[in-house]
Amino acid sequence: MPPRRRETAARRLIALLAFVVAGTTAAQTAFDRAGWPKTDFTRRTVDLGEIQSGGPPKDGIPAIDRPRFVSPEAAKAWLKAKEPVIALRLQEERRAYPLQILMFHEIVNDEVAGHPVAVTFCPLCNASFVFDRRLDGRVLDFGTTGRLRKSDLVMYDRQTESWWQQFNGTGIVGHYAGMKLKVLPSEIVAFEDFAAAYPAGKVLSRETGHSRPYGRNPYRGYDRIDQSPFLFSDPVDKRLPPMERVLSVAAGGKQRIYPFALLDKASVINAEIGGVPYVVFVKGGTASPLDTDRIAEGRAIPAATAFDRRLDGRVLEFRSRSGKMVDAATGSEWNLFGEAVSGPLRGKRLAAVESGVHFAFAWLAFNPASEIAAELP
Repeated sequence: MPPRRRETAARRLIALLAFVVAGTTAAQTAFDRAGWPKTDFTRRTVDLGEIQSGGPPKDGIPAIDRPRFVSPEAAKAWLKAKEPVIALRLQEERRAYPLQILMFHEIVNDEVAGHPVAVTFCPLCNASFVFDRRLDGRVLDFGTTGRLRKSDLVMYDRQTESWWQQFNGTGIVGHYAGMKLKVLPSEIVAFEDFAAAYPAGKVLSRETGHSRPYGRNPYRGYDRIDQSPFLFSDPVDKRLPPMERVLSVAAGGKQRIYPFALLDKASVINAEIGGVPYVVFVKGGTASPLDTDRIAEGRAIPAATAFDRRLDGRVLEFRSRSGKMVDAATGSEWNLFGEAVSGPLRGKRLAAVESGVHFAFAWLAFNPASEIAAELP
């Protein structure tokens, strides 16, 4: 889409969302308690005034509670090669959750290899997180409140109706205020990379029990780099354009983010943070889910993943060679998932480090002390 048309579309989106919010009844505001009989509003870690209606009511964006899956081969009938998916690997299970589906549901309550998980995506923050649903001796099920805080999805658990911040998995209102969900490693990659690595894996099916225009992007033009975030009242951190995508890496109590403008110049980065040596793998070509009307036609952006470089008692150094990611010690080839696919180390796997891809405004709103990488090491 030409820049002028993309800007017009983005402005129309903001205007439409603002109209919806303006027309929201008092019964749908963050201060209304009638629709939340289980929620203990006396327990909270944030000012309720920071929580705003995003337009839809409670569960107006329906979570998927009984996910069905198909093979990668079957998914090729409707999922294009470059479309982004959230890849989750637990024990021997490999699952992909297409953003074309999560765009309309934001939460999938699933069980993978015996682990109850919540796979989440907030389009307004371009933030995906997978959480372990077990907490305090019980398994929680999550839905959408219809609220936003700092433009980010506010979830709720159906057991206590506590409210949760999706961006960090922290309870902010109710019984679980102050509690934190465990984040499980995941990556956003192109579907073709998941299918090539895991032909026997599983892909979330479009058979969700809901009728939605899967494959379409209702937020067309929203990720224009200088676009104003929706319902974000905090001052925008001026160090980066608000919609610049960033890869976050955290270890040893420290956080660093890599703007995609920098990652466009690299395919492998060796670095260290908080005493942990790590590698960033970058591969171009994934379709942006928030660009054009059809996700599959979104402009190409990088996929970026991060892993601990320590393996079997040594620290590996990685490099790009003839378009492949290899380690200098053995020349073994590695994929985006931190797995050696050929060479002496074939079958070995690097441990994930805490990382993810988000819009800069959102990451810096929740993690303002993060270091911003200004150049490649």
